[in-house]
Amino acid sequence: MKLTDLSPAPGSVRDPKRKGRGAGTGNGKTAGKGHKGQNARSGGGVRPGFEGGQMPLQRRLPKRGFNNSNFTVKYQVVNVGALNDFAENSVVTPEDLFAKGFISDKNVSVKILGDGTMEVKGLTVKAAKFSSSAVEKIEAAGGKTEVL
Repeated sequence: MKLTDLSPAPGSVRDPKRKGRGAGTGNGKTAGKGHKGQNARSGGGVRPGFEGGQMPLQRRLPKRGFNNSNFTVKYQVVNVGALNDFAENSVVTPEDLFAKGFISDKNVSVKILGDGTMEVKGLTVKAAKFSSSAVEKIEAAGGKTEVL
């Protein structure tokens, strides 16, 4: 037996239903699409899940499952350039940043980023996190960084 000798079982393969081919087939004229309307047009129809403007089922049902956003650590960021408002050789804490208006919430961790130039000498900066460029700039100005 060869592949060319194989054929489907008798009666298992039918010709496709040819739409719009006249009376007698039951699918002539409008080809089962009804009269006019969006679904009768070529390229017509709506996207999956669309319910004619009614709020679709996938939006009506409540959300379920795990979402990691409840457990992510959120940081308020302060750039090195903002630290120029403090006096030389002083200690900068999150409370000081809050008092000057650089952060909006005392209870959220602070991260110091390295944007800007450090012009004040000898600052000791205390924060939850520092970027590597911020550490370089603070230490280059003779300051220290302390992770809380």
